[in-house]
Amino acid sequence: MEADSKILIIGAGLCGSLLAIKLGQKGFDVTLIERRKDLRTTRDDSGRSINLALSDRGLKALRMVGLEKKVREICIPMNGRMIHSKHGETWFSSYSGRTTDYINSVSRNDLNRILIEEADIHQNVKILFEHKCIDVDIENSTAKFITNGQEYNFSGDLIIGTDGAGSMVRKEIFDKRSDEELSVEFLDHGYKELEIPADENGGYKLEKNALHIWPRGSYMIIALPNMDGSFTVTMFNAHKGDKSFEQIDQKGGFELYIKTEFPDLIPHLNDLLRSYDENPVGKLGTVRCYPWQDDGKTLIMGDAAHAIVPFYGQGMNAAFEDVTVFSEVLDEKHSSWEDVFLAFQERRHPSALAIADLAIDNFYEMRDHVADEAFIKKRKLEMQLEQEFPDYYSKYSLVTFKEDLPYEDAKALGRKQDAFLLDLCRSEEVDLKDTHKIFAQLKNLKQHGF
Repeated sequence: MEADSKILIIGAGLCGSLLAIKLGQKGFDVTLIERRKDLRTTRDDSGRSINLALSDRGLKALRMVGLEKKVREICIPMNGRMIHSKHGETWFSSYSGRTTDYINSVSRNDLNRILIEEADIHQNVKILFEHKCIDVDIENSTAKFITNGQEYNFSGDLIIGTDGAGSMVRKEIFDKRSDEELSVEFLDHGYKELEIPADENGGYKLEKNALHIWPRGSYMIIALPNMDGSFTVTMFNAHKGDKSFEQIDQKGGFELYIKTEFPDLIPHLNDLLRSYDENPVGKLGTVRCYPWQDDGKTLIMGDAAHAIVPFYGQGMNAAFEDVTVFSEVLDEKHSSWEDVFLAFQERRHPSALAIADLAIDNFYEMRDHVADEAFIKKRKLEMQLEQEFPDYYSKYSLVTFKEDLPYEDAKALGRKQDAFLLDLCRSEEVDLKDTHKIFAQLKNLKQHGF
């Protein structure tokens, strides 16, 4: 495509800022506009998740723009899940049988700052903050913003919306077209961010290199480590009903809830209570939509096109993979922007649907199954298979560590493998020590399609 094309990107979050870097590197004239303040000069106190899980697909995108090494410096490796029972026992479940496979806890804001700083290096990339988008004219590729009470219009040859789950750009595409498919589905659960600070010496009060989970059936708590020794703690509860946010606030409060359901968190109660009172309850929703483009003038990607619930740790990674695939499509030398947008949409839409389904699957797995006897047995078997047979990948590993495997293929094969291995682990007649026979059966399953 013509390098002199002027591209207006709305939304300078993780996806938008990474996209601006890549398009800037390719020589395009980019204007990147964000409603929030510049993260390089201010804190984000919105109550959103402040650390995220960065894995291979996201690292591949960062490698593409030359930032993998820099970002790894602010990452904390997490080798698996540390499960906390109601009685205080803990056990560790590795993410993979391969010691080289792990995910990374990273600060959303610190990562976003690095991306914005890198985008700002390019003279052909202009970044504006504190500009709220109030209207998008996709027919004429213009958008209206308000800042300090004044309205301004910006235009480009095309508009790309990376403006999140509540995307204004998506709304305008769907208001115009008659062939659209859009669903926004919310879980009956929400989340609230809490914190466990570092100890007096700046050390970690929990195991540093793990994602901690307190599974309790219909509700749970998780914790991810931060670079400063603290942990970001997230509680997931229904909005209404038993053990819901509504019930917690009405019946004895948060303190009684922790003492009753999570007694090993009592030593951290004062810090958890303070952040519980300060932070709002967030929604957990999934956006599925089609199409993602209009007439080669407007495109959406990232959460604007496929927001998902956070339980596979793939929301950011999927958005970064959008940028990887978009760059690959641009390199294919299509004859028009519409051809580029259509090719990108065709390639990524099935993946977006697949990771949305997988994220909801993992919600129930983390909440209900990680302490289940058959599930624990299956995970141990998967670890052994991955250690003994380099060609075997569990469903989790297919999604998280096979960076070149489309999500839809990881979902199909992973679900088949899961069903097969769970049946084995529930059977008293199968010798789970005969890993060579089990691996041969799994290879046969793969070879005969999924």
